Amino acid sequence: MIEGVSLAIFAGLMLGLYALPEKFTKDFKYENTWSLFFLLTMFVVPIIASLTLINGFGEIFGNMPMDIWVKMGLTSFLWGIGVMMWSKAINHIGLSLGFSIFIGTIILVGSLLPFIEDGLPPTNVLTFILIGIFIVLVGVILNGRAGILREKDEAGTSDKKGSMVTGIMIAVVGGLLATGFSYANAAGRPYLHEASIAQGNADWITAVAVMFPIFLSGGIVMTAYFLWQLSKNNAWGNFKTPAFGKNVLLILVMAVFHYAASALFAYAAFKLGSSGNTVGYAIFNTSSVATAIVSGLITKEWINASSKAKSFLYAGLALMITGIVVVAYSNGIN
Repeated sequence: MIEGVSLAIFAGLMLGLYALPEKFTKDFKYENTWSLFFLLTMFVVPIIASLTLINGFGEIFGNMPMDIWVKMGLTSFLWGIGVMMWSKAINHIGLSLGFSIFIGTIILVGSLLPFIEDGLPPTNVLTFILIGIFIVLVGVILNGRAGILREKDEAGTSDKKGSMVTGIMIAVVGGLLATGFSYANAAGRPYLHEASIAQGNADWITAVAVMFPIFLSGGIVMTAYFLWQLSKNNAWGNFKTPAFGKNVLLILVMAVFHYAASALFAYAAFKLGSSGNTVGYAIFNTSSVATAIVSGLITKEWINASSKAKSFLYAGLALMITGIVVVAYSNGIN
């Protein structure tokens, strides 16, 4: 159990840090940065990783049952829409709050979805899981309150409240759609694990195999959206900048961290056992929220926030961590 929990926490750490390099790009509009990011993380990185690391790649995916393709494809497509909305929410409400609301929603809903495929755990285990998730919910609510207070502190008035409310709504809806990732992982892992092992692959390669259909399906909607956005906002010309090479390198780091974090979660869920998809998903995402909040503090997102706003933020963070300890405990008694 300790190994699985540690892997889930480390995966969350990577996810919490993945968007940080965006702050250091130059001359790029929102559309330039995120179009390159999604192209790299959804297509280039997973395709190279899958073809390089998976023995029997064609055999494994060529024989995958159609119902699994459909389940993974549709729910991953919804995940793709959700992640796209997440990036938009970050622009409205900042890295810290964007992570808190979006991933908090994912934790609350996405942690329960695997039960559809895996079945319910014993009553005592389920009770602790639900208690832990409820504690996380309270933490998310407090973080939302902290973000609204910060907006007022920075603006001096409530004139920009609409932007904050819009950002929170985008993050919540995006989070609901993004729970498709959790279901796709639960639906595809059993077959892909057996097929991967049969081809002589190590256990951890299953995580790479699971990410392949998830990322490609999720990437379809993002590609279409950002091609439209680049043209709509006349942003193609922003690629012509002396900082292009540096920007691409920074965005590649974002892409690798995002992909690696997702694959590492899938492996952590496997190591955590029968309730691993639920427990691992909650630990993974809460860890990423905590990391994002800390990184937001370090990059001075909250420098102009009042002590009251920061108190809500810290209280929310403490509750989320407490909740995830309870969830981890549930896996121990399972």
